[in-house]
Amino acid sequence: MQTIIEFANTIFSPLINLGAAPMMFILITLFALLMKVKFSRAVEGGLKLAIALTGIGAVIDILTGNFAPALKDFVKSTGIELSITDVGWAPLATITWGSAYTLFFLLILVIINIVMLLMNKTDTLDVDIFNFWHLSITGLLVMYYSNNLFLATILVTVLGVMKFINADAMKPTFNDLLDMPDSNPTTTTHLNFMLNPLIMLFDKIFQKLFPFIDKYDFDAAQLNEKIGFWGSKFAIGVYLGAFVGLLGQQPVQTIFTLAFIGGVALELFSVVGTWFIAAVEPLSQGITNFLSAKFQGRKFNIGIDWPFLAARPEMWAAANVIAPIMLVIALFLPGNGILPLGGIIAIGLTPALLVVTRGKIMRMIIIGTIMVPVFLWSGTAIAPFVTETAQSVGAFPAGLESGALITHSTLEGPVEKFIAIIVGRLGESFTLKNILIAVGSLTAYIGLFVWYLKEMKKRNAEYARQKEDVDAA
Repeated sequence: MQTIIEFANTIFSPLINLGAAPMMFILITLFALLMKVKFSRAVEGGLKLAIALTGIGAVIDILTGNFAPALKDFVKSTGIELSITDVGWAPLATITWGSAYTLFFLLILVIINIVMLLMNKTDTLDVDIFNFWHLSITGLLVMYYSNNLFLATILVTVLGVMKFINADAMKPTFNDLLDMPDSNPTTTTHLNFMLNPLIMLFDKIFQKLFPFIDKYDFDAAQLNEKIGFWGSKFAIGVYLGAFVGLLGQQPVQTIFTLAFIGGVALELFSVVGTWFIAAVEPLSQGITNFLSAKFQGRKFNIGIDWPFLAARPEMWAAANVIAPIMLVIALFLPGNGILPLGGIIAIGLTPALLVVTRGKIMRMIIIGTIMVPVFLWSGTAIAPFVTETAQSVGAFPAGLESGALITHSTLEGPVEKFIAIIVGRLGESFTLKNILIAVGSLTAYIGLFVWYLKEMKKRNAEYARQKEDVDAA
């Protein structure tokens, strides 16, 4: 395995030294050409990704450069150490795609997906190439602690298998929530839905002990309509900027400036984020065409990104309610070092809440509030890794001091990040204690997933029966 690591370093080091944007322009273009994508389309995808990487870096620099002094003053005046800067999901995508190992893990996951399709262990063809970076982070975390590519690959493989199986298990729920016909192939392999088992555990507790909560559900669409602009990314960014200025006891002029910069940054995070998705579309289509040619006549589910669920208003209503709750929790949560900024709109959480609760808004809000500390602790735990990785690929925000830490407060897969840290520490030192912790954690994690799958199968069977009754009527 060390030979593989040395070979990979020999091949990729010159590319990494070019910086994240040039490296990914070259690699994505070449990878697309290997999938027989038309040359102009392959280059287009590579250029879009390079532009997206450059654009998100510029937005981060604007946000952190202006917010950092106020946050520093806040720490001085209160003694509350929330000194880790929350830069949102897009910068972490930049950092992860800036590592050549991400393409290695991508290749492994594509092979696993093909093998599972051949063995009929999944019906999902994963074309959401861009979001493979979420699993890559778990592998990179293992290597951060131990430089053990073998253990990193094993963990990525196990998680990849689980998320492909989960995509199949969720398909009937998507049909139900979105009123899609069974012939519609849409599903998702996004890592945020690997939080489903833990959410379902709490959902079952509420179902058994507090079923009366459902009586207080409300119309999420009406709430979103009433909130209107005041719940938009622009407005939430303004609130956050003003909040940071007030916490740092800044002059009135500075508070206004921070408010407007916050509004700009949160909106631009979303806009530039769509560029990433568009950039990998040529490669994604190339892989789809390649696999479809190999599996002619086979009916697939197609795994795409989660935003096809965005039509459900419960997601956004829950996110708007959870956002201020998250700020309050962050201020007083022991072990947290993050003031939520880039991740304040918890899209790493609300889609999974929607799927498990089937849109029961009060359960979404309450269980979401319970989940918030898991995300904040996870974001705090991975901050040293994120910071050092950003520095190594030249993606560290220019506006921050050299000793500052960066992270994402609501990054998808918080439980998987803890598992990766545990496996990484095992790779660093194979002591009895580390072995027992790793085995115990993985057993609990996989055991909960197996239980969740059984519950989903029961629920899917009930859904099928109800649908048959409706069709018969």
